[in-house]
Amino acid sequence: MKLYGIKNCDTVKKARAWLDQHGLTYDFHDFRQDGLDETMIHRWQTSVALDTLLNRRGTTWRNLDSDIRENLVEAEIPALLAAHPTLVKRPVLERGSEVVVGFSDKVYSTFFNI
Repeated sequence: MKLYGIKNCDTVKKARAWLDQHGLTYDFHDFRQDGLDETMIHRWQTSVALDTLLNRRGTTWRNLDSDIRENLVEAEIPALLAAHPTLVKRPVLERGSEVVVGFSDKVYSTFFNI
């Protein structure tokens, strides 16, 4: 199992604490340190919609050129996320072919049958 995100992100910290509290082992992949490529994004999109992966609420999104924000088509999202990893909604939890985006206690409890 692998958890993707940015180590200083509050939501990622909550997810990591939850996993640790429940004794679940995982590898952590930090987008800033370890990078992000389109291969990962394409793998995730087999389980979740690209639009789900795109964080439109953060400062990175708001700081993008308005032409990019207003004219973005789904086919361009993987390249955009790879170029701007902080645009990925965090965390992304990958267990085999299953992918969960974001964190909530309820979603993780259901995902792990806890």
